[in-house]
Amino acid sequence: MNRDSIRDILQSEGLLPQSKFGQNFLCDEVIIQKIVDLCEIKREDMVLEVGPGLGSLTFPLSLKTDNLGCVEIDKGLADHLSDTITNATIFHQDFLKYERPENINIDVVVSNIPYYIMTDIMKKLFGEYSDARKMVFMVEDEAIARIDCRPGSKQYGPLAVLASLYGDYKYEIKVPSTAFIPQPRTTSAVISFTRTKTADYLTPEFVKFLNTCFSMRRKMLKKNLAGFASSEAIENAILHMGLKATCRAEELKPGEFVRLFKVLC
Repeated sequence: MNRDSIRDILQSEGLLPQSKFGQNFLCDEVIIQKIVDLCEIKREDMVLEVGPGLGSLTFPLSLKTDNLGCVEIDKGLADHLSDTITNATIFHQDFLKYERPENINIDVVVSNIPYYIMTDIMKKLFGEYSDARKMVFMVEDEAIARIDCRPGSKQYGPLAVLASLYGDYKYEIKVPSTAFIPQPRTTSAVISFTRTKTADYLTPEFVKFLNTCFSMRRKMLKKNLAGFASSEAIENAILHMGLKATCRAEELKPGEFVRLFKVLC
């Protein structure tokens, strides 16, 4: 899908990019193909696309698998995709409220994530779809600092912990603003994650635990965790791990959060 075809669809369908949904439609066919290739999809794979938009990725993804599900918040776009892509299931819903169907295994996740809601979407994906072997995202380039960072840094938080535990991270492609309609004001990046064994620890409950750990960054970790156990139990668990009783969440390594979660939850 190129720039001209996107303009034609928008005009013929009477659609307009919605700024409230952070809609910027990818129109660079070379980058589109690179993203699809990065997904490493097999014919039998169950693939989830979050925020398909006009279908720049959806069309080529649907040629790779017979099991493609897409969650789209914009009704006009969801209706358009339902009418034009016959071998994909389109769900018109806010992904943050979307409930994963039971007994459905997801192999690959792909998303051109709206910048304004990147962190919430990635947290949900890491917490609820950690069985996927591969995740490929388009994000704001500047946002990488919140994903690929180390304990003790200003940007270190729940998202960085989840990303580290899910699997091997790789910065794949820098994407200029000219690759979109309309053009965003920032540069984008394509990143990928390949699942490793530590993803087994990721659950919605663990995500909630992490959010609590970092809820007030300036407070000591034991204060943030007051609701999970008695203050004595929390302090003993922290000390047993070789940490200071006065430590803050930003000082813990990803694996240490897993150990603490197992003890307290």
